[in-house]
Amino acid sequence: MTVLLYVGMFVASVVITLAGCHLFTNGIEWLGKRLNISEGAVGSVFAAVGTTLPETSIPIIAIFFGAGREQMEVGLGAILGAPFMLSTLVLPILALLLVLYAKLGKRTATFKLNYSEVRVDISFFLVSYVLALTCAMIPSRVLHVAVAAVLLAMYVYYMKLKFSAEDEESEGGDELEPLLFARRSAKPSYLVIGAQGIVGLLGLVGGAHLFVTAANSISAELQVSPLILALLIAPLATELPEMSNSFLWLYRKKDRLAVGNVTGAMVFQGSIPVSVGLLGTEWTLGTTALATMVLAVVAMSMSLLQVLWSGHWRPWLLSGSALLYLGYTLFLYTHGS
Repeated sequence: MTVLLYVGMFVASVVITLAGCHLFTNGIEWLGKRLNISEGAVGSVFAAVGTTLPETSIPIIAIFFGAGREQMEVGLGAILGAPFMLSTLVLPILALLLVLYAKLGKRTATFKLNYSEVRVDISFFLVSYVLALTCAMIPSRVLHVAVAAVLLAMYVYYMKLKFSAEDEESEGGDELEPLLFARRSAKPSYLVIGAQGIVGLLGLVGGAHLFVTAANSISAELQVSPLILALLIAPLATELPEMSNSFLWLYRKKDRLAVGNVTGAMVFQGSIPVSVGLLGTEWTLGTTALATMVLAVVAMSMSLLQVLWSGHWRPWLLSGSALLYLGYTLFLYTHGS
C-alpha cells in the first residue's frame, strides 16, 4: 500500500508539472506574439525555456532545499538526464515521425529548417556541455564557479543572438492556440498573460517538489538508485511538453519551431541547470552520470557533423542516435548503477 501511495504521488507530480508547464508555455508563446518576437526566438528561447522549467525546478529544490545524498542524486539526475534524453531519444523520434508523416502523405520527408540556427544551437550546447564534463574531471571549486559564470554569460549571449535574428515566414499556417485564461480574446492583455504564467510557475514548483519527495520514497522502498530513477524516469516525464509540442509542430510543417524547441531546450539545459549543479554541488559524478554526458555529446556531435558535411539532416541518419539511448538503458537494466 505504501508503494502504491508513492506511485500515486509520482503520477500526481507528473500531472501537476505538465499542467503547469502547459499554462506557462502557452503564456510565454502569447507573450512572444504580443512583443512581435521572431518565430526562431519563440521556439528556441521562449518555448524551450518554458518547457524546460520542470527539469530546472527539480534540481534547484533537490540540491538547495533537499537533505541527504539521495536528493542530491535526484537533482544531478534531473540536470544530466534531460540533455541525454533530448539528444538520444527526442530528436531521433522527430526524425522517425517525419518519415511516418511522409508515408502517410501528410508532408515531405525532409526537414524544412534554417540550418544556420541549428548549427548555432548545437554548437552552444556542445561547448557548454564539454566545459561541464571537464569540470567533472577537475575537482576545483574555483574552476567550477568560473565555468558556471561562463555558462550563464554564454546563455545571455545566445538569447541576444536569437532576439536579434531576422524572422522568416513559417510554412505552417496554423494560428497560435488561444490563451488558456482568455480563450475568447484575440489579443489578451499582458496582465492576463502574466497571471497565467504565474499560475503555471506555481504548478511547476509544486509538481517538482512532489516529484522529488516521491522519487526519494520510491527509490528507498524498491531499493532503486535515485540517480537512475532521475536519469531515466524524470526526463521522460518532464520532456513530454517538448515532445508533444515538437511532434505537433512537425505535423503542421512548422519544422523551425519543432526542432528549435528541442535544440533550444538543450542549450538551456546545458547552461542554466548545469550552472546550478556546479554552484550547488561538488560536481563529483559517478560513471553512470558521466556516461550520459558523453553519450549526449556524441549524439549531438554526430548531428552537427551531418549538417556541416551535407548541409542538412537525413532523417534515417539522425534517428540512429536512438541506439545510444536504447543501448545505455539496456546496460543500466542489466548491470545497475
